[in-house]
Amino acid sequence: MASLSPPSPVLCHAGTPPRGRSNELSRNSRIASPNSKQNGGALGNVIEVVKKDVKFMGDGLSKGLEVVHKDVKVLGDGLSKGLEWANKAFRIPEVSKTVEDFVWLRNVEDPLAAALRFPSWPQPCYTELTGADLFMADIMALEVYCWYMYSLSKMWTKPLPETYDAEAVTEYFTLRPHVVILRLLEVLLAFISATIKSRISSISCDAEEDARKSVSDYNFGIILKDTILNLGPTFIKVGQSLSTRPDIIGDEVSKALSELHDQIPPFSRAEAIKIIEDELGFPVDTHFSYVSEDPVAAASFGQVYKAKTHDGFDVAVKVQRPNLHHIVVRDIYILRRGLGLLQKIAKRKNDLCLYADELGKGLIGELDYNLEAANALEFMEAHSRFTFICLPKVFKHLTRKRVLTMEWMAGDSPTELLSVSSEESNLKLLDLVSKGVEASLIQLLETGLMHADPHPGNLRCTSSGKLGFLDFGLLCRMEKKHQYAMLGAVVHIVNGDWASLVYDLTEMDVIRPGTNIRRFTMDLEDAMGELEFTNGIPDVKFSRVLGKIWSVALKYHCRMPPYYVLVLRSLASLEGLAVAADPTFKTFEAAYPYVFQKLLVDNSAATRRILYSVVFNRRREFQWQKLAVFLRVGATRKGLKSLVKQNTHTSLEQSATGITPEVNLTNLALKILPSKNGLVLRRLLMTADGASLIRALVSKEAISFRQELCQVVADILYKWISGAMEKGLNIPKGSSPFTDASSTNDEYKSVFTDRRLRVIFSKCYNSARKDPLLVLRFCYASLSMLFMASAMACRRVLAALIRAYLSRASYNWKQISIAN
Repeated sequence: MASLSPPSPVLCHAGTPPRGRSNELSRNSRIASPNSKQNGGALGNVIEVVKKDVKFMGDGLSKGLEVVHKDVKVLGDGLSKGLEWANKAFRIPEVSKTVEDFVWLRNVEDPLAAALRFPSWPQPCYTELTGADLFMADIMALEVYCWYMYSLSKMWTKPLPETYDAEAVTEYFTLRPHVVILRLLEVLLAFISATIKSRISSISCDAEEDARKSVSDYNFGIILKDTILNLGPTFIKVGQSLSTRPDIIGDEVSKALSELHDQIPPFSRAEAIKIIEDELGFPVDTHFSYVSEDPVAAASFGQVYKAKTHDGFDVAVKVQRPNLHHIVVRDIYILRRGLGLLQKIAKRKNDLCLYADELGKGLIGELDYNLEAANALEFMEAHSRFTFICLPKVFKHLTRKRVLTMEWMAGDSPTELLSVSSEESNLKLLDLVSKGVEASLIQLLETGLMHADPHPGNLRCTSSGKLGFLDFGLLCRMEKKHQYAMLGAVVHIVNGDWASLVYDLTEMDVIRPGTNIRRFTMDLEDAMGELEFTNGIPDVKFSRVLGKIWSVALKYHCRMPPYYVLVLRSLASLEGLAVAADPTFKTFEAAYPYVFQKLLVDNSAATRRILYSVVFNRRREFQWQKLAVFLRVGATRKGLKSLVKQNTHTSLEQSATGITPEVNLTNLALKILPSKNGLVLRRLLMTADGASLIRALVSKEAISFRQELCQVVADILYKWISGAMEKGLNIPKGSSPFTDASSTNDEYKSVFTDRRLRVIFSKCYNSARKDPLLVLRFCYASLSMLFMASAMACRRVLAALIRAYLSRASYNWKQISIAN
């Protein structure tokens, strides 16, 4: 086989290739690539090859990635299985629980050591001693110090008290400073992180200025909500209270924090079932035929399951979160130390730690469901006579310290009604707010037992239209003197009587003894001078009025009693809900009518004193203008209809028919005076200066009263004349022309025939006889009213006779216009 010789190289100049070879290459390229002009000749071929190679490499890379992804997934599955195996093999949850118990020193706690107290430090004693005595004294001193260290070590075995005791809690955490420091670092880092996230969120927002502020506030609320959720139950409680106050933190932040009522992460069902069985001492199937798989609600301190007993009752089973007691007490202890530090820095006289102690007692009380069950029964007994309030029944035999079983209450919560934008839901929400205001006033001023946590999650609007309350872990009990002081405060704020308001604050134990009352009153008057009044009612929210009062109180180092904190929390939560339902809601406008009825019905020395401060000045002179405002505002309450007997001619709703409010109020006063509910008003008139009453009666401001009184006299005269004519003419009752005589206001007769009112009138007239001019004015006004009443009565009699005559003459008298 012949060997092939290698081709010999052709040397040519770099600029001019051989002519023959060049022509041949050119011809071959034209033959091989007919589209050489489009593809660029040989360069086009190279590009095509490169494209194909790149495509091939890309396909290969994607297939390789798919293979890698499958391998990673297989590796992840294997890793998760390995972790599960490690958890079981090395008992990681048990080890974690052991480490947690070691950190909290729960292993050394001994319930029998609850009565131990800190030993005192040994005091040295220096006496003249010999060497032997000194040696023995050293041994004895060593023994004393050893005993001290032993006693101190025994203090580590003392468990955290079940009930809140500030001294015992301080002792417990003094021996565990690492627990407090770690929690402080956790809280500090959480809020630093939240601040950074909030700043980044506000910088990255590209919306317009107004929209940007709204978005920024909502984002801040979301970040704050997440931070609170991570910090645990105590902070969640605070966040839930803040969420009901959009007037303080803003609508967007309130909207974000309101999710704390619904988005609290639950703990596992297995833990819940174990807690139920441990507390009840029997398996769940022994007591319940059904328990829901998932909780229907998750609260800050527990979660609720819907269940059914073997008797067929639908119940709500509330289960407490595990290890909650230590966490809550730790946060309260940190708050107490912080308030103590703030008191020293601000040099406050009042003990700020009392607020933390009161909060601690309330929160720890919520952890004992036996106490909550007792609170529910007490609350139910106190409010059973108010039919619009609905309370669930407690199943005592299924209630323990960490498990509470109550009747299932079906209904809509305020949060659900707010989320549904329909006319029906809005009406339900407004009705719920109205009943909530009335229920709070009943609790505050009537029973003295307040639900101290009425946030939206604890309220229900039932299918029958009743207001339902849930969660009775925190109640506020008020003394009678504090109730009357609250009642007086509302009245005196509305009337602008700041001196009496200062007296009310003293009765509430807010103003300390020794405070300069005169200067306090002057500063309070300056602060309240900015309030605007509409129809005699402060046109501001309750929280703003409280803010102005409290700004003056802080200046004079006033104190805040423990009950006062819970009352303000309750009223603030309710007002926040009311504002969310109706932005124009005014707490004073809603509360004052109830206050009005309370003052009229409650015949006690305290209520009489408050009522006297409304209608009398210091000289016991009658103030018509103040009484007019008092009656005008108070008469808007529907409940006042039960105080007087209504008829077709006069009612509390006559203002809608064109009658002035003054006439309507006069009608109301005339009906209340002779009734059994008019005792307070009769006593008020009896103790007043008689001349001032007569002077008020003949004044220009009383024109409306005289007109209504004239109408009443005309009604009585008309009935008397018509009755006399019926008897004189022997007219049968069925054919009497005076058909409207029976509908005349019979109850007005008692105003003139009541012996008690005659005594009051006689006293007033005898007092006015000292001023002959006043008596002359009174006689003239009385004769004028009698003359006008007689004319009105005769006119009505004449009209009735003409109407009867025309009907007998077969005329259609209804077509004849007769002014009556």
